[in-house]
Amino acid sequence: MPALDLSRLRVRPLAERRTLTRLEDKLLPLTAPLPPVADLVARAAEEAAARIRAARARGAAVILMYGAHLIRNGTQHFLIDLLERGLITHLATNGAGTIHDWEYAWFGGSLEGVEENVAAGTFGAWTETGRNTQLALMSGALSGLGYGASLGRYIHEDGCTLPEPETLAQMLAQFPTDPLSAAGAELLSAMVRFELEPGRHEIRHDWKATSMLAAAWRLGRGFSVHPGIGYDIVACHPMFNGAVLGRAAGEDFRQFAGAVEDLDNGVLMCVGSAIMAPQVFEKSLSCVHNLRFQDGRPAVSGHTIYVVDLQDGGGWDWTQGEPPKNHPAYYLRFCKSFSRMGGEMRYVQSDNAAFVQHLHRALKD
Repeated sequence: MPALDLSRLRVRPLAERRTLTRLEDKLLPLTAPLPPVADLVARAAEEAAARIRAARARGAAVILMYGAHLIRNGTQHFLIDLLERGLITHLATNGAGTIHDWEYAWFGGSLEGVEENVAAGTFGAWTETGRNTQLALMSGALSGLGYGASLGRYIHEDGCTLPEPETLAQMLAQFPTDPLSAAGAELLSAMVRFELEPGRHEIRHDWKATSMLAAAWRLGRGFSVHPGIGYDIVACHPMFNGAVLGRAAGEDFRQFAGAVEDLDNGVLMCVGSAIMAPQVFEKSLSCVHNLRFQDGRPAVSGHTIYVVDLQDGGGWDWTQGEPPKNHPAYYLRFCKSFSRMGGEMRYVQSDNAAFVQHLHRALKD
C-alpha cells in the first residue's frame, strides 16, 4: 500500500474550531485559595518544598517533568513564579504540553473534541498550530536550538525572521557537512514549497505572560520537549516534517541529560506524565552514568523523586521498592520506572493542580 499523501490535508483556522477551554476560565491566580487535599498530600508538598530549598542551596537541579493536563488545569502562574525565583531549574514536557502552551499564548484557548473531530477528519487539522510550530522549530534550528528553546523564543519574540533562500542555498553549497546545513535544507524546502517569504514573520502572542515556554526562554531556564512522531496534532498539517521534529527533540534530549547530570542531592518531580517522563528519565540517567563511569566518577545520588498522579498507585507502598511481577502495580510504568532510578521515590496520589498550589504555598511560606 502506498503511503498516505499528507500534503493534501485540508486545514482550517483555529477560529472555526469548537475550542473547549478558554484561558480566562482555567487560569488560576496566585491568590486562589488552597484547594482541600488529603493530609498525605499536604505533608508531601511540605516535604518536597523543604527538599527543593535544600537542593537549590547546594546548587543542585530541581527538574519538573509534566504532562499536558498541568497546563490545561491552569497552573501557569504558580510554575512561572517558581521559575522566576530559581526554585525550578529545568522543565520537561511532551508535545501536547507545548501545543496547549502555544495555543493559549496566541489564541487564548485550547482543546478540541477528539471523538467528533476524528469522525469529521478535522482533528488537529488547524492552520495556525501546525504552521507556527514548524516555523518556530525550523527557524530555531538555524541557531542550534532545540524544541523548547525554539518555541519559547518564538512566543517571547512574537515570531521569527527567515533568511533569504539564496543565503540558505549558499550555506548548503559551501558547508554541506555542517550540522546546521541539514536544518537549512529543511527550511529552504519549506520556504519554496509553502511560499514562505524571507524576512520577518510577526505573530503576536497576546497571552504570552501565561506561557511556560516563553518564561523559560526569558529567564534562561532549561526547557526540553520530548514528543513522538505522530503523537501530536501538528502531524495533521501539510507542513509537518518529522525530520524537523526529530532534530529539535534530539537536541532537547541532550539538554535534559545535561540537567540530570546536576541532579546529585536534587529533586525531580513528575506531575501527570505516565509515559514520557519515566521513559525519558531512565535513558537520560543511563547516559549520565555511562559518561561518569568513563571518567571514574560515581553515579547520581542523594536525589528525591516525587511522582504525582490521580491513580492510586496500584495499592502498593512504593517506599518498599517495586512489587513482584504478579502484582498489578508492577505494570504502572510511571511508578515502577522511577522506583528503579536510585535516590528516594515518593508517590503522591493527587490532582496535579492541587499539588502544585500546595507546593507553591509551602515554598512561599
